Amino acid sequence: MRVLILGGTVFLGRAVARRAREAGHDVTCAARGLSGAVPDDLRLVRVDRDRPDGLSALDGEPFDAVVDLARRPSHVRRALAALGDSVGHWTFVSTCSVYADEITPGQRAESAPLLAAAPPEVDDAEGEQYGPCKVADEEAVASSGVPAFVCRAGLIVGPEDPSGRFGYWVARLARGGEVLAPGRPDDRVQWIDVRDLAAWLVLAAESGLTGTYDGIGAPLPRRRFLTEVAEGVGVKPRLTWVDQDFLAGHGVQPWMGERSLPMWLPLPDYAGFMTRDVTPALQAGLSTRPLVDTARDTYAWLQTTPDRTLRAGLDPDDEADLLRSWHDRTR
Repeated sequence: MRVLILGGTVFLGRAVARRAREAGHDVTCAARGLSGAVPDDLRLVRVDRDRPDGLSALDGEPFDAVVDLARRPSHVRRALAALGDSVGHWTFVSTCSVYADEITPGQRAESAPLLAAAPPEVDDAEGEQYGPCKVADEEAVASSGVPAFVCRAGLIVGPEDPSGRFGYWVARLARGGEVLAPGRPDDRVQWIDVRDLAAWLVLAAESGLTGTYDGIGAPLPRRRFLTEVAEGVGVKPRLTWVDQDFLAGHGVQPWMGERSLPMWLPLPDYAGFMTRDVTPALQAGLSTRPLVDTARDTYAWLQTTPDRTLRAGLDPDDEADLLRSWHDRTR
């Protein structure tokens, strides 16, 4: 197949390009080429999707399948207008942030309520507008008439992840010692290895899969998550479980960012965020590798970039202070 990836230079886009190449497809990546490089010397067509004619470099080229990772609704609409008549299948990578109900566990893509789509004048898909803009993207794909697979990706992890959310736990557990574990051992967490998601996106293009699915693995208890990450980096963890109210009271942020604990969200407010029922996705070909393997490979990648500053997590001294305060409180 001739596969066009709108992106292909960073994390998931690179992983999709690499997987499509491994599967024997003729792969073209279309991007500005400023954020990273395409893998394996693949063909890069330089485009600028901020311009109305930004995809003109692709004029006249037919493709069997397109994979689009855009956020901004204008980018999605222009791509569909420019390329929709010359492609056989369209994959759009959306997000689980499109859902309106973050409280109810066990929801499915087919029935979960969505946020209201961003209005036409809103095109900045950052912050609180990220989910609404992705809903608008999905609506544009649905109305295009192109056979389409919409993949609502969850937390994507693994080698080359720039966010540091999963990488924090890999690096922290590898460092050893007493580890501050947020919340309760049976709290659920959910993620997807970037390589598994990429493989499914390529499979969807090959098979012509259509419909809307969540692209994420099945949820696991946090204790098992941390234990298997530790196994992947070759250590036995010493976990101290710290109550979420204590963490909030001491200014620790959930999920990501400065002075945060990644992959932790307050309950019950976010009880549905990392507990989605992904049975339909697994039945449609999504396959997930053992967490131990993801942790091992991510750790190996982190060691090749020793100066990388993680964009999420706690400073070691700060973590130690919090643990001392927690122990003092519970004595």
